[in-house]
Amino acid sequence: MLDEAVMSAKSPFLVAAQERGFIQQCTDEAALDALLLAGPVTAYLGYDCTADSLHVGHLVGIMLLRLYQQSGHKPIALMGGGTTRIGDPSFRDEARPLLSDEQIAQNMAGIRQTFTKFLAFGDGPSDAIMVNNADWLDELKYIPLLRDIGRHFSVNRMLTQDSVKLRLDREQPLTFLEFNYPILQAYDFVELNRRFGCVLQLGGSDQWGNIVAGVELGRRVVGKTLFGLTTPLMTTASGAKMGKSLGGAVWLNADRLSPYEYWQYWRNTEDDDVGRFLRLFTELPLDEIAQLEKLRDSEINEAKKILATEATALCHDRAAAAEAAKTAEAVFGEGGIGESLPQLAVERDALARGVPAFELFVRAGLATSNGEARRLIKGGGARLNDAVIASETQPVSLGDLDAAGQAKLSAGRKRHVMVRAL
Repeated sequence: MLDEAVMSAKSPFLVAAQERGFIQQCTDEAALDALLLAGPVTAYLGYDCTADSLHVGHLVGIMLLRLYQQSGHKPIALMGGGTTRIGDPSFRDEARPLLSDEQIAQNMAGIRQTFTKFLAFGDGPSDAIMVNNADWLDELKYIPLLRDIGRHFSVNRMLTQDSVKLRLDREQPLTFLEFNYPILQAYDFVELNRRFGCVLQLGGSDQWGNIVAGVELGRRVVGKTLFGLTTPLMTTASGAKMGKSLGGAVWLNADRLSPYEYWQYWRNTEDDDVGRFLRLFTELPLDEIAQLEKLRDSEINEAKKILATEATALCHDRAAAAEAAKTAEAVFGEGGIGESLPQLAVERDALARGVPAFELFVRAGLATSNGEARRLIKGGGARLNDAVIASETQPVSLGDLDAAGQAKLSAGRKRHVMVRAL
């Protein structure tokens, strides 16, 4: 539950964030509200570079940063070039695989693409900046870090954090390397305050313990009052974690997931999530959202299409969203194919010999394994050019291509990939 201070906030950012459902917890809400009313305030949100794209699970934080900037404040997108070398242990059963410096650099380059769509970067008072924590973490010396920073952390207290207790309760190893992660995240906050005057850290609710540690470290080391604000844990109405679908992660970069597939993800939103997702992931006026979430039965599908189009427009641009909606109408409304369906290029020689259908379903991302593809076919859920595939070993060949040189693979009613010959 939110404190009454947040409920009675006056600053445009906190008012809008509360109305749209972004706020889970906040440290000293009244003081933060007063500070935000006084003028531009710098805040940051950190992202480790564990993949070359962020996914929908990160989107609530990105949208909060966008709202923060639109409210006249300065956002910092912190890239974890340094902390990615350790890996955040928060609520994980096992350690993340360690990445090379080259992999981290490649991932960081991919993540940068996402932020340019949501934030305006520059040198102005409310322009966003992107910072890499490797700039200061790489320069740290071990003994000075232990002496100057480590002495402010109680191991007893760190062991009570939910993110740590989870691993210990499940008797999963927690390495000393991972145990240092909260210290470095707290140090990031202090360093961002020193370099950029940053006084607010944003993050998911699973980061609350780490954020509070940074607030306390700021008070002890630099004598500054810092603040933390977290967003709710994002799950669907049925309890599924945001960011995943049957085909894998719902990536934000088009080279990982096409705008059409992204549109389809939002179009398939559960009925009970439509209003909440419209508030969080679009910028439609609240009164319009209130009307849309009143729709019931088949009419709710129109609200889902609006959600899909608005969310896709923010992530990929309005033209891509319109094309995705047009393709969906062609595929589902008119029984056609649509030009924006995901593509799978297959060697012509292989198609001349015939490729087992189950192999193509895996290559197309319509199944995660051969076994899953075989089960899909046996269950009657796999189609080739809208005809049910009778056998898992049924070949897909050149004869299945239409006049345009393509064939449509379908998993269920809503997931399609076009096969084209190389």
